[in-house]
Amino acid sequence: MASDVFVARLNSGAPGRRGFLNWLLGAWAAGVAGSILYPVIRYLIPPEIPEASTQSVNAGKASALALNSGRIVPFGSVPAILVRTAAGDYRAFSATCTHLACTVQYRPDLEHIWCACHNGHYDLTGRNIAGPPPRPLEAYQVNVANDELIVSKKP
Repeated sequence: MASDVFVARLNSGAPGRRGFLNWLLGAWAAGVAGSILYPVIRYLIPPEIPEASTQSVNAGKASALALNSGRIVPFGSVPAILVRTAAGDYRAFSATCTHLACTVQYRPDLEHIWCACHNGHYDLTGRNIAGPPPRPLEAYQVNVANDELIVSKKP
């Protein structure tokens, strides 16, 4: 008789205590897994934050940059190199090498821009003249106003 009640309950499709507890345990496990996986996924895939595009920067005093010298100045998220030639002209370029994105520097002994990573050389127009860089440096415009150097992107 007890087996008849058990078989009738199985055939009726009504969930019992065990089914309810299994569902409750599954919902709890899904909640725990979600609360662990969500922060991990958000950490591994950070949100995209648009970068503010910098069009010009103040690169300091013109009188502070000696003849035949150069310095690195921040230009947004990438550095720029500001060069004062032996003739006194000011030139500015992206300071990121076009080969493997190393930071370039000015070599006064060679009178050109040099990348130390793989011995890449650029002339004072930004054109690559030796080494592995595949293309020239991006040139920027330099203006002097009240002894201040303003470096800006070319239009």
